[in-house]
Amino acid sequence: MQHFKTLPSYLDYLGLPRPEHPMLSVFNSKGNGYLPCPRESSPPITNDCYSISLKKFVKGDLNYGRTKYDFTNGALIFIAPRQVLQWDNSVVFEQKGFAINFHEDFLKGTELAKQIKKYGFFSYATNEALHLSPKEEKQIEAIVENIEIEYENNQDNFSKEIIISQLNTLLKYADRFYERQFINRKELSHDLLEKFNSYLSEYFESGLLQEKGIPSIEQITDNMLVSQRYLSDTLKKETGKTTTEHLHLHLIDEAKNVLLQPNKSIAEVAYELGFEYPPYFSRLFKKKEGISPSEYREKYKLN
Repeated sequence: MQHFKTLPSYLDYLGLPRPEHPMLSVFNSKGNGYLPCPRESSPPITNDCYSISLKKFVKGDLNYGRTKYDFTNGALIFIAPRQVLQWDNSVVFEQKGFAINFHEDFLKGTELAKQIKKYGFFSYATNEALHLSPKEEKQIEAIVENIEIEYENNQDNFSKEIIISQLNTLLKYADRFYERQFINRKELSHDLLEKFNSYLSEYFESGLLQEKGIPSIEQITDNMLVSQRYLSDTLKKETGKTTTEHLHLHLIDEAKNVLLQPNKSIAEVAYELGFEYPPYFSRLFKKKEGISPSEYREKYKLN
């Protein structure tokens, strides 16, 4: 897989103009202007840059997990360093909006270098975009214009500090808008929860717990075609519990059924549920239920 260590080499690959700054590039369409168009398709590649871009659709659907949405508003996309990128020409975008690319070293020595890692949307899959309302779009575009002004001005001792301050403001607004998106997408969140529950139910009923052990979060999200961070954030907004917490609840519910079979020891129950170490199962059960597996069995044993 090809990897680009510098911003200029990455832009050269895309066929885009060289940046004004070796670690920062800003492309912004204005009026009747258009963004420079990168290559139509690419095999998997990685780079050491952050990317924030706003694209507007002309035609085509955006695949958001397994669901297709026809968004008429802008799609704000965040890409982190070393995230695998691959695209084709199946979706046609109007070349209006903006694209900000900056090397991770551009933030070195700043508070934003620490804070940016806390923004979950940088760890989402690239098709899990933020969809802006017209009002939100104007707010973001105003910030980008301020960044562009500094970018195009002659660089001085204040330029980098001002640009990073504006980037910080942009990310704070994006964080707010993502909160709104999660709240507004109750139907999508509920559907994702149903798919999650359905996958675990099928996994448990098929005997895969005994055969392959407890499924990893990565395995679950790969099956659902969403990123780990996005699923966890969505479930957290919908239910107040993370993906791991939901997985544990399913395991405990399953354990309650198996524990009522008196011919099985606690260790055998743990192994049947996919736990490699019975003591870990016992600790988890007591943490969730307030009593040990043995106490639960004694309390609810069949007469």
